Amino acid sequence: MTRYLHYGILLDMKDEETIQAVGLLSGGLDSILAVRVMMEQGIQVTPLHVETGLTYERRNRLAGEDGERRSKAQQAADSLGLKLVTISAFDDYVPVILNPRHGYGSHMNPCVDCRIFLLRQARAWMDDHSHHFVFTGEVLGQRPNSQMREALETVERESGLEGLLLRPLSAKLLEPTVPEKRGWVDREKLYGFHGRNRKPQMALAKKLGIIEYAQPAGGCCFLVDEAYSRRLEDFLRHEGPGALTARRAFLLSIGRHLRLPSDRRVIVGRNKAENAYIATQRDQGVLMTTADVGGPKTLIIGDPTDREIEQAARITARYSAGRERPRVRVDVMVDGNSWTLTVAPLPLTDIHDLMV
Repeated sequence: MTRYLHYGILLDMKDEETIQAVGLLSGGLDSILAVRVMMEQGIQVTPLHVETGLTYERRNRLAGEDGERRSKAQQAADSLGLKLVTISAFDDYVPVILNPRHGYGSHMNPCVDCRIFLLRQARAWMDDHSHHFVFTGEVLGQRPNSQMREALETVERESGLEGLLLRPLSAKLLEPTVPEKRGWVDREKLYGFHGRNRKPQMALAKKLGIIEYAQPAGGCCFLVDEAYSRRLEDFLRHEGPGALTARRAFLLSIGRHLRLPSDRRVIVGRNKAENAYIATQRDQGVLMTTADVGGPKTLIIGDPTDREIEQAARITARYSAGRERPRVRVDVMVDGNSWTLTVAPLPLTDIHDLMV
């Protein structure tokens, strides 16, 4: 039995014990590389994915044109031959969105607080499952808010992982961690990647035989998007933080959003995939679509008045193939009942005034 002191806490470790580490796995190239680098050193890796419900990936998978329903994280774990652990954390994440201690980025993205939140989840899982440390695919200087040196240090400290958070792709540019000092991992076999240039990671992927991986792309989180952030601010202002659920947060990413003069919110599908999803949300309010011509699915949130239903029907007609007709028939469905309204399409100038 070997004993060592870590930040005032005396820890025991059995000699020859297999080193186990928790790796945050998003499914992007950096996180895949970090896992492989650890596996190459004989570390037993548990890939962990914390699902906040606020990523574009879920929305993009609605179309399902290739039949793929697995998340990128799941695909990555499968390709690595590892069992993915997924934590659904939307409810716990809401306070981070509403009151980030370190503020927002360009929109409603609490990037530093988000990293702290994710790593606290990893720390708790590590403790509960007797793993030794946590690692990520973060690269020093790659992201302006959360991956500058000062931010990395803040995240490590406030996540409760001081000394136990390894970033294999940039480790040589950072202070040695406990895993390196204890010889659990070989620092010389780690990397010193820096900045936004992806070529070093791509070269390493080729060297390790990693061929398939998601192409690098910023803005994977809804909260970095200006339009989504505007809708979320509108939701919080009109419907309040207490009304924000995972499903309603996701709905903010779907379709066109409009506020009627009465403050009632209306969502209009923009394509086949969105229309199909909106059609499954009938329990959120009143569903409608055009009766005789091609048109969108429209959802009126809550319990609208007859006047609000008529206004939404006119909006639906404007976005249908019958937009140039004087009158369009629109089917309305609520609580198992249905009826048809005949309405004049609302002028586009009026619709623009209602857009969120």
